[in-house]
Amino acid sequence: MRGSMNEYPFDTLQTVQIVIALIVIWVVASKVWQRLQLSLAKSPSLGGHLRWAKRITSRIPGYSYAKEQWLAADGAPSEIAQRRQTALLKLSGDLKSSSPQTLAHTAQVKPMISDLQLISQYRVPFQFRSYLQEHVTLGSFWKESEGVNLTDLDGNTFIDVTGSYGVNLFGQDFYKDCIDEGVALVKSLGPVLGSYHPCVLDNVERLRQISGKDEVSFHMSGTEAVMQAVRVARYSTGKNKVVRFTAAYHGWWDDVQPGPGNPMPPSPHTLTLREMHENTLRVLRNRKDIACVLVNPIQAMHPNQSAPTDSTLLSASRRAHFDRAAYTKWLQALREVCTARGIVLIMDEVFLGFRLARGGAQEYFGINADLVTYGKTLGGGLPIGVVCGSHALMKRYKEAKPADLCFARGTFNANPYVMGAMSAFLDRIASEPALTLYTTLDNTWTRRATLLNERLAQANLPVRIEAMSTVWTVLYTCPSRYNWMLQFYLRREGIALSWIGTGRMIFSLNFSDADFELFVTRFVQAAQKMHEDAWWWTPNGQTNQTIQRQLVKELITHKLSRA
Repeated sequence: MRGSMNEYPFDTLQTVQIVIALIVIWVVASKVWQRLQLSLAKSPSLGGHLRWAKRITSRIPGYSYAKEQWLAADGAPSEIAQRRQTALLKLSGDLKSSSPQTLAHTAQVKPMISDLQLISQYRVPFQFRSYLQEHVTLGSFWKESEGVNLTDLDGNTFIDVTGSYGVNLFGQDFYKDCIDEGVALVKSLGPVLGSYHPCVLDNVERLRQISGKDEVSFHMSGTEAVMQAVRVARYSTGKNKVVRFTAAYHGWWDDVQPGPGNPMPPSPHTLTLREMHENTLRVLRNRKDIACVLVNPIQAMHPNQSAPTDSTLLSASRRAHFDRAAYTKWLQALREVCTARGIVLIMDEVFLGFRLARGGAQEYFGINADLVTYGKTLGGGLPIGVVCGSHALMKRYKEAKPADLCFARGTFNANPYVMGAMSAFLDRIASEPALTLYTTLDNTWTRRATLLNERLAQANLPVRIEAMSTVWTVLYTCPSRYNWMLQFYLRREGIALSWIGTGRMIFSLNFSDADFELFVTRFVQAAQKMHEDAWWWTPNGQTNQTIQRQLVKELITHKLSRA
């Protein structure tokens, strides 16, 4: 009897140990499986592995090409290098002689504005920066705008395809009028903050109709709007993970702009996954801690790739292609999974809102998001950020838990002058001319992109355009080390680009066919002159891959020499 009683606790202990071991194995296996799923959903590029991206980019040595290497980085013979030197000096002289006041003003203020210092440093690949800046500088001041043109301090006019970071949708004259009308509407109240001008009621009602949502909150920028959308998604779901897609931009705050450019390490609460991929949908289906998914529809042009800038144009490897049907199918699949799993789908329309359709990307792709953010053009030319969502998601307090609230305020939220300009903007986009413009939008800009590509092909130039409505990217078919030079030739011909160069050309809808024809003429002339100046000369056998291998060797050599 005693022996059997001694055996009983031994058997029980052994059983308990086995059960504990099985539980541990199951927990570990679950976490390994979850981690594996997450790894499979990441982009294989560095953009999908942000910690590694930060480690690697922090170790890239800075170095500059001396004159001889600068002119012949591709191994060009002396006669080609000499043609390039002559061309560079002429380009430099033309730009300096045409805009002395603009350049002098820029040089005077540059040491006092950090943003200006940054953008001037990152117009071209860093190896070419120093020698180029000895010869070529661009002004950063404009005196006037009219129609599709900007005028600098010296009276030179340029066709404006900067887009003002996306604000300029209908043309600068349109926004001047919106601001004037807005000021007239609210001037009797003035800058009274914390309460609302009566026009806010009408603004909110129209935003509800455009977005298809119940409620609206106002903020001071697009970045703030996205911050608030993520915050209320976390508050309403009780979950903390945010999913963003590789290389997508949602403002510069830490959670949604991890990786290079952010001094903080990637947040453990932010998952960066691969867009347009089944493995990402699998992660969303199987996890229970995801509060929201952020979508920036501009990424339809280049899924999982960073915005194309000339500072990273090291060869002709830039890629962009817009497939509306494929991206629509992806968004539909994403919407289905988010609905099934109680994940808040946030459509970030700060950049593209009102550019694709009056109802924005939601209307254009036929997708109903849970939260929508707007900014830029909606303020009628003044700073604005807006979140639209359902009553349940936008509610920021709980009656049963009075201390549990989601606080978000801003001194200049719903500033009367911004609300007035917004009112004028919303009036105008509901007018018959604007509605008519939207009905022909895609056809107009598809035809124009085709026209420019045909002219470039006829001239046998290694440049092509990829378009998403009024947002265009310049692609290059020549594996050259100097494709980034085109931005300076365009400037000399009278085309104003933003500081990122040919990666983004953003058109306003007030371009007439005559305006666009002049743009095409200037663009093709700039490319022809660049071709004549031998920047697209390439040695036999040079490819994008050989350029990249050469750059890797350079980096290793400079890193070792410093060590």
